[in-house]
Amino acid sequence: MTARKPSLFDLRAGAVEALQLSPRSADMDALLEALDQHLGASPDFFRGEALVIDLRRLPQGQALDVDALADWLAGRGLRPLGLLAGAEPAPNTRLPLLHGQERRTPETAPPESGSTQDAPPAQASAGAQASTGPAAPSGGSTLLVERPLRSGQRVYSAGDVIVLDAVSHGAEIIAGGNIHVYAALRGRALAGAHGDASARIFCSCLEPELVAIAGVYRTAEQPLAPDIAGKSAQVLLDGETLRFEPLRGR
Repeated sequence: MTARKPSLFDLRAGAVEALQLSPRSADMDALLEALDQHLGASPDFFRGEALVIDLRRLPQGQALDVDALADWLAGRGLRPLGLLAGAEPAPNTRLPLLHGQERRTPETAPPESGSTQDAPPAQASAGAQASTGPAAPSGGSTLLVERPLRSGQRVYSAGDVIVLDAVSHGAEIIAGGNIHVYAALRGRALAGAHGDASARIFCSCLEPELVAIAGVYRTAEQPLAPDIAGKSAQVLLDGETLRFEPLRGR
């Protein structure tokens, strides 16, 4: 009987977590200057991070030089993976189209300078918002983590994440819904990862490297208020800004 050869690979559905950059202007000089100021405040924080360029917030009628932007980002240590486009055809670029309209064939495609994108109002940042409108509920189950999360460890759930122990520097929690940490939060916590702006972060001791909700984030370079730092608190999204509130007697 001939032994069955072992499989040489696995092919299955998966998920890749990446920052999303959503330009709100095609003025390359102004855009790069703003990005340089933003990334320059913590030049090593996002180094090596995967990034997707999201054109769905670019004002209608403006065409962005996507390849030039990708080259600039790569020069700052980021790793552009692909492109998200809106209702109109995406511009010609070497980056793969991850979501949006199919690119038109050369016979029907308009000149590149005439490419347009939808422009729903939204917040823009190096980790920009993950959806173009109100997000549908994630529908994922809750993940319960009963052990400490050490540096380099990452947990993900399409729903909520509950952690009963400390989250160390260098550890990361990513949730489609809410994040609850019943101990010190010293690593990264990214709630509403699929665009749910109603998601929140709760913890017993707030000392994070980074917190984010629906792509709107804040790093440790921005000190927390004394009534929040190291104390029980919640983080929620208020418009386009993160709001921090103490949890007193709740």
